[in-house]
Amino acid sequence: MNRQMRVILGLCDADAEDGSPDDLEFYRDNIFLMFPVEERRRFALYLNRIYSQNSPMAGEITVLRCDGTKAYLFGWVTKCVGDQGSEEFQSVCMDITRRRQEQKAKESRRYIKALSDVYDRIFEYDLANHTVRYLHGQTTPAFPWMKDIPMQLEEATDICIRDLVAEKDRQQVRAFFDAYLYHKQDAPGLCPSQIRYQARSSDGSIRTYTGIFLKIEDSVSLFCSRRMPDTRETDSLRNENRSLKENLKELVTRFTDGIAAFEVTNDLVTPLYASDNVCEFFGFAKKEWLQMMKKGTPLKNFVERSRASFEEFQALLRNGEAEFTYFDLNTGTQRQIKAICSQKSADGNSPRYVMLYNMDREAPKEPKPGRNNALASIRTFGYFDVFVGGRPIPFRNKKAKELLALLVDRRGGYVTSEEAISFLWEDEPVTPVTLARYRKVALRLKNTLAEYGIPGIVEAVDGKRRIVTEMVRCDLYDYLSGDEKYAQLFKGSYLTNYSWGENTLAELSGGLLF
Repeated sequence: MNRQMRVILGLCDADAEDGSPDDLEFYRDNIFLMFPVEERRRFALYLNRIYSQNSPMAGEITVLRCDGTKAYLFGWVTKCVGDQGSEEFQSVCMDITRRRQEQKAKESRRYIKALSDVYDRIFEYDLANHTVRYLHGQTTPAFPWMKDIPMQLEEATDICIRDLVAEKDRQQVRAFFDAYLYHKQDAPGLCPSQIRYQARSSDGSIRTYTGIFLKIEDSVSLFCSRRMPDTRETDSLRNENRSLKENLKELVTRFTDGIAAFEVTNDLVTPLYASDNVCEFFGFAKKEWLQMMKKGTPLKNFVERSRASFEEFQALLRNGEAEFTYFDLNTGTQRQIKAICSQKSADGNSPRYVMLYNMDREAPKEPKPGRNNALASIRTFGYFDVFVGGRPIPFRNKKAKELLALLVDRRGGYVTSEEAISFLWEDEPVTPVTLARYRKVALRLKNTLAEYGIPGIVEAVDGKRRIVTEMVRCDLYDYLSGDEKYAQLFKGSYLTNYSWGENTLAELSGGLLF
């Protein structure tokens, strides 16, 4: 790995030294730690294909920088024979991160434009920066003081609920936002969170709204709200959609989790956004879908590969909103999909936007957090160790293991970067060098936990980290619970590996924790 590649990965600065030698050893132990968890299988398949076909391949791949951010590379990989006569893979690549970010920003703007023609209000929730912005309102903004200005997340949310939501629904709306913001309700693999409530409209009257969180990045989601038609309009819509709902059951049998958006102008359809499985739902490969995003496709051609008729799609555009129950072949369960489209303009020439997204939730693949079915077991009395499935994790990096021990010692409280450095490197001040070193350690801890299937036991927010106590079983936590059956766990030793554990040991020995 040359110096430029180390710069791309954040192992060294462009104008600084080359970094520590153990950085490369870290990747030599496991090259897959260079990639996000979701990319590792794809990379492995590429290597297998290159090896079996004995021919090079080119393409794009996502890598993890040492600070946890992502970089995007384009390059080729080939199989060859090295200087020692053994088979090896060689790769040459370039950094296309900026180009990808600009492309993603452009797609996001188009996506938000589509949403703005469907939803009355759109808020951007950035969990990484702990901010919220008011992006769109179809009428005069109710919140001119926060239009396109990042505001403190909790304060802005509280003000919006107080000033907009009907008093009888404020408690349930607040609980809905708390569940999403603090309990990660929309984890990967789950569908968007939605709620129905009453709120003040632009004319001052109280109307019924539906709201939904749509995730657009790892830490960024959009909360979109839409006013519902009154009871008579709803009954009429339900009757008109009954036959459409039955006819579309077969159409959506291949639709699983995902979201799609497309623009319809004079019977020409332009896709704006879709996850991979939604492309498959419409019968297009991802490359075909990307080409269609550049120009309009006649509606008849757009739907001809699906199992629905042209007339059924026209009915969907005419009715404006529908929900469908279908049998999903991949999961073998009944699922729900919802479609919403913007209203037709008076002249009929303005673009209309259609959104499709899955509405029900799959059962989580991991055990629900709790003391009796925790994802990992942690031992603090004596030497510190972490067990998954009864087997200890062999941490490759000692400081990563020590960082986890520090988080466990804090019992769920957040630890800042500065605090962690003062424990991990007791004799060194907080400097850009130690901060960079700490970020590498934190990334190694994250990768190790992901490798053993327990990435969720550590939560990171704004550079602070904590152990999610409800997802682990720990002898310290059992002992402090006060349950008599755990009273004999503590034998006088605690985190023997680490000198800084003596403070908690003194408290345990003196009974100060009780």
